[in-house]
Amino acid sequence: MSNFQLVLPKLGESITDATIITWLKNVGETIEEDEPICEIATDKVDSEIPSPVSGVIKEILYQADDVVEVGKVIAIIETEATSSAEVTPQTTSTQNTTTSNLQDSEPATGNSQLEELRPSVSNRFYSPLARSIAEEENLSLNEMESIDGSGENGRVKKSDIVDYINTKNTPVTKVEKSIPVPTPANKPVAISPKPAARESQLDNDNVEIIQMDRMRKIIAKHMVDSKRIAPHVTSFVEVDMTNVVTWRNKNKKAFLEKYGTKITFTPIFIEAVTKAIKDFPAINASVDGDNIIIKKDINIGIAAALPSGNLIVPVVKNADFLNLQGIAKATNALVDKARNNKLSPDDVQGGTYTISNVGTFGNIMGTPIINQPQVAILATGVIQKKPAVVETEYGDMIAIRHLMYLSHAYDHRVVDGYLGGSFLRRVADYLEAFDVNRPL
Repeated sequence: MSNFQLVLPKLGESITDATIITWLKNVGETIEEDEPICEIATDKVDSEIPSPVSGVIKEILYQADDVVEVGKVIAIIETEATSSAEVTPQTTSTQNTTTSNLQDSEPATGNSQLEELRPSVSNRFYSPLARSIAEEENLSLNEMESIDGSGENGRVKKSDIVDYINTKNTPVTKVEKSIPVPTPANKPVAISPKPAARESQLDNDNVEIIQMDRMRKIIAKHMVDSKRIAPHVTSFVEVDMTNVVTWRNKNKKAFLEKYGTKITFTPIFIEAVTKAIKDFPAINASVDGDNIIIKKDINIGIAAALPSGNLIVPVVKNADFLNLQGIAKATNALVDKARNNKLSPDDVQGGTYTISNVGTFGNIMGTPIINQPQVAILATGVIQKKPAVVETEYGDMIAIRHLMYLSHAYDHRVVDGYLGGSFLRRVADYLEAFDVNRPL
């Protein structure tokens, strides 16, 4: 028998920690290789951690709601195989000892706010993530101690701190309960303030109050931050999609038989956007202070719906190195993983430009919000049959065409009208020039 140390694996670019949502196995239970042992959550996505070995769960070192750094041992699995990964005193200690080691291993920063949150001063445990946020927001010990924790045993979670900061930064207008107002007869009259709208709603039996889930809170914050950070400008063009629709209708069955995957419009959109990015590389960028960072990789995010109704943006990596078949396979695989809650943190990392297909909902167009830290996003509307003027060798004629609106929102700090509009027009040109006789 030997003991295997299960560590929290690397979850993707820039992800340094994760929150344990729940353990799928308990101490003493048997687990098979590749069987999920726990569910974890990052700021991007929820996912399962599989066990790399078969054995019996000997010890669980972190509990639900605990924030764990990547690389930390989270559980001990007793296996029959001989292994050099024997348990050390630090990893076999109880939860309290492990927590203490986490605190003691934090590097000294010299920041007085952070030092105040160390256990030598406070009897309350604060995770490395909580202390980091406190340092960034200059929260004092008294402020942190006043926050009501929603985690186990009242532990302060990241969401608790974010809620506190948002409340703290929201200006509150103070209204006196009664204000003496002299009348012409010099008689004081008490004026009572109107009840707050929220209070009246809570007292009303005809409303339903729904608590946001964790992902909805993250989405809400992400959207508000994007509108606050980036001045949005949106441009629109109408695209003739007749060639694309004709080619897809003619080839979708053969495409599925030949490549084993469906051909939807999304891979065609991604291909056109990728070509246009090569023509206008400045659109494939992010902003860091006064610096514009042009990305060499072209990683296209695609907005997808989760079973919960929330939206997430998995990323087709290096789309410029894929042909249409490769883009279709990558896109369909990501959408399928999203629908089945199987996305990994790495699946939603590294996007450089995003496409949102609002046409899926029957919308003709939309004004999408930029997916930070990117500087632009494209919305594709529903494709509709409409009469349109077309040029022929016999002159202009009215014909039925498949038309669609494209909406391009961009960050006006770094993307001006020329770049934003020209890029959008180029995407439309590539779609309209699609070869109706293109071979599979």
